[in-house]
Amino acid sequence: MVTGEPQRVVMADDHPQLRAHIRQALEAGGFEVCAEAANGPQAVRFAEEYEPDVVLLDIHMPGGGIRAAAEISRLLPDIAIVMLTVSRDDNDLFDSLRAGASGYLLKDTDPARLPEALRGVLSGEAAIPRSLVARILDEFREPGRRRSARRSKAALLTSREWEVMGLLGEGLTTDEVAKRLFLSPTTVRVHISTVLRKLRVKDRQAAIEMLRDER
Repeated sequence: MVTGEPQRVVMADDHPQLRAHIRQALEAGGFEVCAEAANGPQAVRFAEEYEPDVVLLDIHMPGGGIRAAAEISRLLPDIAIVMLTVSRDDNDLFDSLRAGASGYLLKDTDPARLPEALRGVLSGEAAIPRSLVARILDEFREPGRRRSARRSKAALLTSREWEVMGLLGEGLTTDEVAKRLFLSPTTVRVHISTVLRKLRVKDRQAAIEMLRDER
């Protein structure tokens, strides 16, 4: 690639509004989005057609993001693959890495941080949240050294509840969280109330503090 030429991305997600939001963040960070796919097979086709530097894949889009990652990795092993998902499920994480992904980013990540994360991957780094790195380490520990399997209260939260609380923790208001996640403010408030009940805390700030160490 010619020095100074923007690094190129094919992105795949079945939500057009989210794709537009991510495209804006990537282009503001100096990347060129050369194609947008709405499903797994389309992502593979665009990767073959455009041969980008990196492919950004949603896991649970039609056709399957993990399946697309495996196919792209097989056909174009020099292309970096990064998953962008709401899923904190261990199986999704490990299956993505086995399929050839070099990064696993959560959709509650500040979009402004995406360009830096992708540049890190293209420089040979792995882009994985700290909480998920801990799960990877646990997976490879000797059985006798594994952590207790007892689940914390935070493990009861859904992916969407984690998204909402993560954005609140970054200082966003309820209305700003609703806009970021394409939800109504009422739905966001319902998620917050559910989190407070699950964590047995009195207010959102207490919940944010409790969850901060889980990330």
